[in-house]
Amino acid sequence: MSQLINQADQKTLLKIARNALENSVGGQVLSEINLNELSPALQANGASFVTLTKNGELRGCIGTLEAYQPLAEDVQEHAVAAAMQDPRFPIVQPQECRMIDIEVSILTPKVPLQYSGSQDLIDKIRPGIDGVVLQNGFRKATFLPQVWEKLPDPEEFLSHLCMKMGAPSGLWRKKHLQVFLYQVQEFHE
Repeated sequence: MSQLINQADQKTLLKIARNALENSVGGQVLSEINLNELSPALQANGASFVTLTKNGELRGCIGTLEAYQPLAEDVQEHAVAAAMQDPRFPIVQPQECRMIDIEVSILTPKVPLQYSGSQDLIDKIRPGIDGVVLQNGFRKATFLPQVWEKLPDPEEFLSHLCMKMGAPSGLWRKKHLQVFLYQVQEFHE
């Protein structure tokens, strides 16, 4: 990654995410972020994903691939969305908050990957390092680099990513898809 978020800023982002989670789930108004009190890194536009886990299992994960707002506000927005809007899970309940761990991933800009076929694609992606976006027309899906921990085999990783996109699992073998790569700086409570 070109610009790492320092430890103090990591703690600030985790605090913002925790407050957003607890306030949104509790039906309270979100705290307004005073950007002037934050470091330049947190004021700058940034792309993030916020992942919620409960007992080590995914409980929600929402984010963006494109930096379009200050990083601090991006983390706040995605903490709320992970708790309240992830269509794979019911809304987080207030009594769950203390059992939920928060992970924040700050993304580098995504770059297109040029490849000549399915084997070349497998050879060019780096397990454990690259986040991958597959796109087929208007459909697209991504897996953060952390997903490699659960799906370490590149073929299985790409097949599951196709299914997440709503396509047959083997589409990546049969059709030349648009592929983008990015990396993350991940930190958690």
